[in-house]
Amino acid sequence: MLILAKASMAMMLGFVLSLITGLFIIPLFRKLHFGQSVSHLINERHLKKEGTPTMGGLIFIIPVIVSLILLYIKGSISISYNLIIVIFVFLTYGLLGFLDDFLKVKYHNNNGISLVTKFLIQMCIALVFFYLFMKGGGQPVLSISFLNIYLDLGWMFGLFILFLLVGTTNAVNITDGLDGLAGGLSAIAFFAYGVISWNAGWLEGYQEIAIFCFLLVGSLIGFLVFNTHPARIFMGDLGSLALGGALASVAIVSRHEISLAIIGGVFVIETLSSLIQIISIRYFNKKVFLKAPLHHHFEELGWRETDIIKLFWVVGFILAMAAITYGVWL
Repeated sequence: MLILAKASMAMMLGFVLSLITGLFIIPLFRKLHFGQSVSHLINERHLKKEGTPTMGGLIFIIPVIVSLILLYIKGSISISYNLIIVIFVFLTYGLLGFLDDFLKVKYHNNNGISLVTKFLIQMCIALVFFYLFMKGGGQPVLSISFLNIYLDLGWMFGLFILFLLVGTTNAVNITDGLDGLAGGLSAIAFFAYGVISWNAGWLEGYQEIAIFCFLLVGSLIGFLVFNTHPARIFMGDLGSLALGGALASVAIVSRHEISLAIIGGVFVIETLSSLIQIISIRYFNKKVFLKAPLHHHFEELGWRETDIIKLFWVVGFILAMAAITYGVWL
């Protein structure tokens, strides 16, 4: 019961603070004209979203950090090493996204930081995380506990972490194309990892990692109050990169990296749809989907935006519950 109470209080704290943050940030960003530029290449229905404030990721990033500080001052949590490296990834990827969003807003286009530069910075952050993870006692072992398989990857584990961090951040970024889609899926994913982390009693600071996840769940639900269709603000790269980085880092420190493919299954599918489309057009001059990523394909089929979001949320929820069963029960 104590675990349930702590999780509930963390979600409520994150939710309330995100609502307060959103009520301040949205009018401010409108006044500063921090509006999103919408590409004409996307479905025409998206053109009416032109000028909607972006960088809304602050609505869930600020409450999480403030909540952790308040809980630490109150003595309700301790700041563990694993929590520090997760927050490091959360904030540094968020900062990268902020710089990208700021350039887009400043020059009123969707260029931002070049793809190569963004990728290199993401790699550097991932390398720092890997160094900190190993220095903190991390082992280069990939475990599949259900099958009782433990693979010592050695130096290849570093490449695996790079792939996981960079891949997840970009997967969440790709999925952030409809109102509330990435935010809702991320809330579901962090809820799953909150439950899994609280079951990882062998992990240093496992309770703090779980509380971080539940704070983020509450903050994301608060953000969705402003982000669901029709969105009053978008999370921007600031939010999507921060969420992807945090999701991957929690998976790594909790040693449930394989579960990420299930919990983040919709993110994986969205990314694969884009990859398949690119390869098919480049090498075969044919389209597999009407438009990629997958949510745009459904739009081209005539689906309403809200129906696509609900379908993807349901799929994400089912996958997350399956991963919890694997990660906690089996």
